[in-house]
Amino acid sequence: MGNVSQEDQLESIKAFQSTIRKSENALVNMTQKSNNTTLLQKRLQALYIGLAVLEKQWNQKPHQYSKEDITEARLVLMGLFPSLESMYAKSKEGSPQKTLLERRIKAFHLAVQAMDTY
Repeated sequence: MGNVSQEDQLESIKAFQSTIRKSENALVNMTQKSNNTTLLQKRLQALYIGLAVLEKQWNQKPHQYSKEDITEARLVLMGLFPSLESMYAKSKEGSPQKTLLERRIKAFHLAVQAMDTY
């Protein structure tokens, strides 16, 4: 994984943390309403792993995830790209939503690249 600027590293970690918070809140709401949460739980686990892999790559923070966990998380993150790119294409130029999606897409790409090294 080539040189990633300090700013991109920080933005990517923040993008993962934000997505995790939103997903955790959604999980609480879905659980209270007795909705099926399997897909969201799988995505949330992939987000935790993606963040952990980036933090290990950039900040040498250890994580407990196995190669199999990382491989599965990589597939889940890759599966999110079509919907993220679709939302990005529909969002207004210069809007906060478009900026958020840009950062999220970049962060997920960087995580997938880091996962490729496992």
